[in-house]
Amino acid sequence: MSPPSFLTGNQAIAEGAIAAGCRFYAGYPITPSSEIAEVLSGRLPEVGGVFVQMEDEIASIGAVVGASLGGLKAATATSGPGFSLMQENIGFAVATEIPCVIVDVQRVGPSTGLPTKVAQGDIMQARWGTHGDHPIIAIYPSSVQECFDLTVRAFDLAERFRTPVMLLSDAVVAGLREQVEVRTISRPAVRSGPGVEPAVYRPFDYSGDRPPPLAPFGTGYRYHVTGLIHDERGAPTEDPALVARWWQYMRRKLDAHLDEILDWEERSLEDADTVVVAYGCTARAAAHAVDLARDEGVPAGLLTLRTIWPFPDAVIDRLADRASRFVVAELNLGQVRAEVERVVRGRAEVAGLHRTDGLQLSPVQIVAELSSKRPVA
Repeated sequence: MSPPSFLTGNQAIAEGAIAAGCRFYAGYPITPSSEIAEVLSGRLPEVGGVFVQMEDEIASIGAVVGASLGGLKAATATSGPGFSLMQENIGFAVATEIPCVIVDVQRVGPSTGLPTKVAQGDIMQARWGTHGDHPIIAIYPSSVQECFDLTVRAFDLAERFRTPVMLLSDAVVAGLREQVEVRTISRPAVRSGPGVEPAVYRPFDYSGDRPPPLAPFGTGYRYHVTGLIHDERGAPTEDPALVARWWQYMRRKLDAHLDEILDWEERSLEDADTVVVAYGCTARAAAHAVDLARDEGVPAGLLTLRTIWPFPDAVIDRLADRASRFVVAELNLGQVRAEVERVVRGRAEVAGLHRTDGLQLSPVQIVAELSSKRPVA
């Protein structure tokens, strides 16, 4: 085990990628994610990996998909404008079940917005940015240690479920510097073979709820890869029965394993009448706010989301059976609040505390909302 290090969130993401076995990175510099590329440009050659600065974000995600098909664990990092450019190839990776990790360090948008200011406005883009009613995994760290740990987890989930995984961060967590335990993790950098003979290998097996291992190109396994809906050997199909099986399988491979995917933290919720829901940098302020509120006699607790997608419906549903109020604190205009309202179904009040001016929500602002008092600006 390595000694603790004093790292920023972006540095911890880069080190987490190395620990997870990432050996290919393609990206284009963009604030506030550029330090991830900067660190990996030095670290990847040290471990036998490849770093490529591409001409833009479209090329970056294309190179990542190609590297993953070749058997390498691959990743890229960007922010809002680049994330938008990547969406078509992210959809291709979803349809073809190609594992990869996409880091989105969020800033104020739309367009170029406020490049150096914090936001959490890409939550819905991570879920619905590419077209089609497909499932996706998106996870969100709120500390520098979690930047390391959840990066490792992102690669593990991508490989296990053969899907792109979004690691959502924000400008505050990315630039925050904290002590981190950089753990030595034994993860293979090259994907192992499928364990069956090439003649019987089916790269897309819709019969179960776990995808078969993806055979790397160039290892004797020949199969077709297309963004068209395809049969179990990869050939395009318009057979309605097979198309229906494909959709059922694509949803089932995540829905059947929510216990492996969902991740959250509960704080002071045992007797809480008000539940604060937060994530990323906002969860840090909310944790302090809950402590201050309890000092004032307000029975509040905090639900910190680490998995954003799939959304943790069952957790919210359980809390809605005993809490009378939810306060969703986020740096957007209510993207997670709408999901909480959907699950609560009127059983409790759902209030949103939002900020979109590039500044953080403070503990004082959150406490004021919990106490039903607004602070003087």
